[in-house]
Amino acid sequence: MGLSTIGKLTTVLTIWLFMAACMPPAKPAQNLSTVPNNGTVPASNGVTTPQQASTGARVPVGFDPEQTVVQLQPLIEDLDRPLFVTHAGDNSGRLFIVEKGGTLRIYNAGELLATPFLDITDRVNSNGNEQGLLGLAFAPDYATSGNLFVNYTDENGDTVIARFQVTSEDPNLADPATEFVVLQIDQPAANHNGGMLAFGPDGYLYIGMGDGGGGGDRYGNGQNPGTLLGKMLRIDVTSDLAQPYTIPADNPWVENDWNGADVRDEIWALGMRNPWRFSFDRSSGGLWIGDVGQNQVEEINFTPAGDSGLNYGWPILEGTHCYNASTCDAAGLTLPVAEYEHTEGCSVTGGYVYRGAQFAALDGLYFYADYCTGSLWATWPSASDAWSTAKLLDTGQTVSSFGEDQAGELYVTDLSAGTVAQVEVVSGE
Repeated sequence: MGLSTIGKLTTVLTIWLFMAACMPPAKPAQNLSTVPNNGTVPASNGVTTPQQASTGARVPVGFDPEQTVVQLQPLIEDLDRPLFVTHAGDNSGRLFIVEKGGTLRIYNAGELLATPFLDITDRVNSNGNEQGLLGLAFAPDYATSGNLFVNYTDENGDTVIARFQVTSEDPNLADPATEFVVLQIDQPAANHNGGMLAFGPDGYLYIGMGDGGGGGDRYGNGQNPGTLLGKMLRIDVTSDLAQPYTIPADNPWVENDWNGADVRDEIWALGMRNPWRFSFDRSSGGLWIGDVGQNQVEEINFTPAGDSGLNYGWPILEGTHCYNASTCDAAGLTLPVAEYEHTEGCSVTGGYVYRGAQFAALDGLYFYADYCTGSLWATWPSASDAWSTAKLLDTGQTVSSFGEDQAGELYVTDLSAGTVAQVEVVSGE
């Protein structure tokens, strides 16, 4: 994530390089921002697999995007390429911001603390567009254990998932010397590194891994059950701290094969291209994934709580479209609930379902954005049993990530401006 140029973005051309992985120009195609969830994908896509039907979550009641005006209220400035913002779940009220170069910063009581919470710039490679310190997740028991987990690109260009610990003397300072490597994954290219970490409602750590980079799944990882690339992973990093991780017994392929092939036990789902940002709905437990597309379609995937072992389709499909083919066999694939084409952007930034208390009009809406255009959308399951999508705002920002505070309020990081803003409602309450 981010750019290889030191400092902030300076040109529109540089912005479009981010996460687009130097793909060819977008092909003209039909724009499908709303996808039915109880029928079939349009025949023009060459796909006939039914969509998933229900979220299992409470949904917006009478939401009218024409009557609800949202804005981004500036909150934090003077950051260095911020990629994520989150909380520690410790009732401290602090926000923690991931900076691409290798630092974690704290915002507390209206102040951005000068000293980084964690500084691992000495071991992070942030030169590539999609490399750097990319993800942060606090252990569910952080208030007592002091353990946090990060995802970063090491000096060899490979993915490292590591545990660190806060110091006993200062709650605003983690010790870089406490690094304990949980998982290391070789990366054949500098793009499609994924980067997101999140603990699910089940207490396990979920990791989004891209397909290894290049273009068109060059390395054949998306549908390869023997590699961790192009997958969503689910591991246990809290039950036994003496081990890097253990495998949850109910991971989908611990006891089962897939089409007669053995699958790595860490894998929770496959068929991902570059799941840059994903999140769990704190109300329903459902998982939302923004998977960055190739040269035509950006997509949002949804998985209800309790489902696992899904195949999201890459590179058979790009969104709901057969990839580089007029028809394809999509049997057994899970299709996205929303998508948009490259006439509207270039790289999806997945977000969160709003479950905060400040803005009742937003409850149940899943927010996401495009990195290149700054367009911000909301998607929700409508009363007609179809997925509805509305564009709510042209932010004018390079939206690198969304994030939540402990109360469920939503925030947006702007990579180029070095800022964090809060999603707010201007009218429509």
